[in-house]
Amino acid sequence: MVKIGIIGCGKIAQIRHIPEYIQNPDAKIIGFYDLNRERAGKLAARYGAAAYDSVEELLADPGIDAVSVCTANHAHGPITIAALRAGKHVLCEKPMAVTEEECEQMVEEARKAGKFLMIGQNQRLARVHVKARELIRQGEIGKILTARTSFGHGGPESWSVDSGKGTWFFDKDKAVMGAMADLGIHKTDLLQYLCGGTIRRVTARTATLDKRYEDGTPISVEDNGFCIYEMDNHVFAYMNASWTCYGKEENSTVLYGTEGTLRICDDPAHSIVLIKKNGERYLYDVEPIQTNHSQSRSGVIDLWIDSLVRRKKPEISGESVLPAMRAVFGAMVSAREGRTVEVNQQEVRE
Repeated sequence: MVKIGIIGCGKIAQIRHIPEYIQNPDAKIIGFYDLNRERAGKLAARYGAAAYDSVEELLADPGIDAVSVCTANHAHGPITIAALRAGKHVLCEKPMAVTEEECEQMVEEARKAGKFLMIGQNQRLARVHVKARELIRQGEIGKILTARTSFGHGGPESWSVDSGKGTWFFDKDKAVMGAMADLGIHKTDLLQYLCGGTIRRVTARTATLDKRYEDGTPISVEDNGFCIYEMDNHVFAYMNASWTCYGKEENSTVLYGTEGTLRICDDPAHSIVLIKKNGERYLYDVEPIQTNHSQSRSGVIDLWIDSLVRRKKPEISGESVLPAMRAVFGAMVSAREGRTVEVNQQEVRE
């Protein structure tokens, strides 16, 4: 039985981590910590666990084997590093951290501590993406030449546990990045997962097009990000992350290869459409991707607990997510400085 501590009791903890831990027979939630002590206390009472007064108190509990870090972005790195040093395995929500240096230190601390570090990049586990990757590896569309992917919804202000225009997602001190950290990292990581390459060069623009605080001033982070990625296997890909998609949530990817095209969640009737070079069409109806308003079991917690029980490095390790994080940081530099950025994808031990 893996004994779990939850750090940060907001929406992602409440609709993903906690329910999935409860459903896993090999996991037991021991305690909760949140800046809102009342929130942590209510969850502790509901699930028969403890509520801690500080992160340090939770990490000092020898009865906790592993933690889920579900805090605001700026706290991911410091809390993960502290947890690893305290001898806990760590599942950290995305984005991994808010600087490249923090990300690299997280991986190094996990290595030194002999503990596992996993990042919640759940799009790799979506059945539709697993099936798409299988088709790609079978050579169904030949060599991938270009790709485009987008992830957009109406913004986190209607989803965050503290909803409204005062959400921490709009606070640059806490979020550091906006749509790129919330949505862009998912699709950046997914592109590498599907295309089999590593992003080496990025040209990007970011903008705050519509989101406003209560006083009408623009929020301090981007509500849209637009990236052109160049991979080391010569795939060119376009990625858009948006908080201004005011209709049905957009979460699609299209891959163009030498032998055909693969459309993933791009057709309203079928989750995957394979169109061969000769015009033949093959339809695959796989479980659709989750949306903010239609949640199902993500697979993240099951993978995490299985890794801990089997003492096997998780598939979505901190090391494996570093290339996508470096690409996102490169995109932010590109957008800020108005130039194409070479992404330094050095190797990191784990």
